[in-house]
Amino acid sequence: MRGTSLRALASLAASLGMKMRRWDFVAAYLQGDLEPGEVVYCHPPPGYATIGADGRPRICRVQKPVHGMAQAGRRWQRTLFPWLEEQGFQQSSTDTCTFSKTRDDDKLVLGCYVDDLFILYFTDADGSLYSEFSTALVDRWRVEDESEVSDLPNVDITVEGDDVVLRQSSYVQQLLSTHAPQGIPVSFQLNHAPAKPDLPALIEDAVST
Repeated sequence: MRGTSLRALASLAASLGMKMRRWDFVAAYLQGDLEPGEVVYCHPPPGYATIGADGRPRICRVQKPVHGMAQAGRRWQRTLFPWLEEQGFQQSSTDTCTFSKTRDDDKLVLGCYVDDLFILYFTDADGSLYSEFSTALVDRWRVEDESEVSDLPNVDITVEGDDVVLRQSSYVQQLLSTHAPQGIPVSFQLNHAPAKPDLPALIEDAVST
């Protein structure tokens, strides 16, 4: 799901008063399937013998998409997305990682964020779209309900009154701790201003021409 889609879904939740929930797919890639006839080999994982009894190097045939395979994410999508469409969801034409389903006054909106589902819904009462979908989700996949959403990778999500607020403060602090543990160097601050001092003159020149 794109960042713009996340902001759009947060705005939708705020404007319609929808609840937000996060579900996690456990070892998501391993729940995907390789393409029919697709054959992939790899070196033995750490802890396994790399040389066979005949003295020749051993290789393993991959049965399921795993982290590290270039196509693993794509295989996961091609397993999950058709299932969502079988459940009656309509895929967005502007972001293929977002889906929606409507029945009478009930509505369900999904955003797929790698191995997470960001779900917008009105009610979880028996017979609601959310209730039916969550049951089908548990029956088909290995998933964990992580309750009301508070964050997605690198994004903190909070509800403040009628607003849904997205922040990246924690992510920024993590970057600073990793790349500038002693704080931002003064030389960096002086040499990398947000804009050049002559920006107003450049804008005026651009407008006039």
